[in-house]
Amino acid sequence: MQELAPPRRSRRPSLTPMIDVVFLLLVFFMLASRFGVEQVIPLPLVGGGESYSGPPRLVDIGADGLRLNGREIALEALIAALAPLMTTAEDTIVLRGGAGASLQDVVSVADRLRAVGYSTLVLVE
Repeated sequence: MQELAPPRRSRRPSLTPMIDVVFLLLVFFMLASRFGVEQVIPLPLVGGGESYSGPPRLVDIGADGLRLNGREIALEALIAALAPLMTTAEDTIVLRGGAGASLQDVVSVADRLRAVGYSTLVLVE
């Protein structure tokens, strides 16, 4: 009868190479990624002594869409609907974020208005 060799004791694998790889990946992703883009939203401060003149230009931004002076409107049609209400590009446009509206919605509308040339935007609650 043949004798079997005594069973070998199994070695535990070394974790050092795996830890090295994990740290290299961590350093790579920390150096290669951008954690956030800071952007300033330029909104002028309007003092309490100034009076509002001209037709109403209130843009309500809600979770369900936009309203211009109480009428439902699409974002694409907002610029065309504002044109008859504006005498100059420096006229004040009031933006009001409604319940359920995200900050991104408000920023998107403000960016669209600024891109067309409307520079005086006032953000109210």
